[in-house]
Amino acid sequence: MKNTRPLLVILVSVIVGAIAVAIAARWVAMQASVATAQVVVAARDLEVGTRLRPDMVQVVDWPAGAALKEPFDTVAKVQDRVLNTQVLRGEPIVATKLANPGEKGGLSAVLEQGTRAITVKVNEIVGVGGFALPGNYVDVMVNTPDDANRPVSKIVLERILVLAVAQDVSTGDSKPRVVNAVTLQVTPQQAEQIDLARSIGSLSLVLRSQLDKGSSATAGARKSDLLNGKSVVTAVVANAAPAAPAVAARPAVVAPRPVRKAVAVETPPKPAEDKLEVIRGLKKSVE
Repeated sequence: MKNTRPLLVILVSVIVGAIAVAIAARWVAMQASVATAQVVVAARDLEVGTRLRPDMVQVVDWPAGAALKEPFDTVAKVQDRVLNTQVLRGEPIVATKLANPGEKGGLSAVLEQGTRAITVKVNEIVGVGGFALPGNYVDVMVNTPDDANRPVSKIVLERILVLAVAQDVSTGDSKPRVVNAVTLQVTPQQAEQIDLARSIGSLSLVLRSQLDKGSSATAGARKSDLLNGKSVVTAVVANAAPAAPAVAARPAVVAPRPVRKAVAVETPPKPAEDKLEVIRGLKKSVE
């Protein structure tokens, strides 16, 4: 009797533990099924303009807590759709990353509604040393004679998106690339301005910050602005030491001229001339 009680306690403990483990496993399985959803993700890195094929994507369980906007749950829904942005491996494929249905792919799939793509011929200098890469923003500057036939450089377009360099639309590269053509995304009016600018002068691209959305109104730079030295003189005057305060001039005191009195000067009498009396024979003369 004494030996059966411990065995009974052990048996009951084992049964209770098994029931607890079964309940916990069932609860975990239920939570896992509720907390995940089927989401289509990229099976490898995909570039802009890629037409999706079944081997490029896969379906995975995605945490339901990490909400996605307009995801896809089957491969069939994204097949033959074109990417309008770069997608990395494991990144979900959502509606905002796909071009409109019917797009054939390539650069046209990247263009925003109402915009155009225009290609500008560049060299190493014009192309900002190869740093005008897809996804960057540039200003377009033209050098041309003005109405007085004087050369002037002027920024004519600001914050223009670079779509591609040469034929590459990849935005993942950060290394400079020297190419001979850069494709820009512009409005129809901006496309006309660029076409006119490159026909009357030479174009240059000015790289700008991604965060800079402001506009700079400039009058352009001319030869006289470089040679007249106005800005240099202004800087020198601004940094010069303050001049000593002017001292009010005191009125000069004019001393009166001394009055000279007329003094009579007595003229001394002329000395008497000495005379010599000479007797020559019977004659007498005074000399």
